[in-house]
Amino acid sequence: MSPATLQLEFLLRARIELAPVQDLGDAPLGRRRIIAITGGSFAGPRLSGTVLPGGADWQLIRPDGVAWVEARYTLQTSDGALIYVQNSGYRHGPAPVIARLAAGEDVDPALYYFRTAPWFETAAPQYDWLNRSVCAASGARRPDCVELDVHLVN
Repeated sequence: MSPATLQLEFLLRARIELAPVQDLGDAPLGRRRIIAITGGSFAGPRLSGTVLPGGADWQLIRPDGVAWVEARYTLQTSDGALIYVQNSGYRHGPAPVIARLAAGEDVDPALYYFRTAPWFETAAPQYDWLNRSVCAASGARRPDCVELDVHLVN
């Protein structure tokens, strides 16, 4: 027998609002950037609510131009549950496209690759299923936020 075929189920769309980039410069592993998360919102068929301020995206821009993104933040659902998110992945594309993103332009997300694997943790019984779910997301970097479409991998 073969392994099960993977299927994606839409979970939510998030709008994660961002502070200006803190560029630490070229560190031993690459160019280090920290971007504070200032708020936002999310909505989907099974949960919705707000992105709480206080998280951040700790990025590493590798010498080959690929950005390793690693964001950590908290969601608060409309029924008051708290959900911790750790979201890691890659963003890359042609140098002129990435330069436009860095300049704050709103660039068509089809022109670059932005994929992550969000991981969720919660003590809320109604969302316990998130504690054992694998998810995948596609992203769009906007001038003041990141938009993510998150899918459950079934």
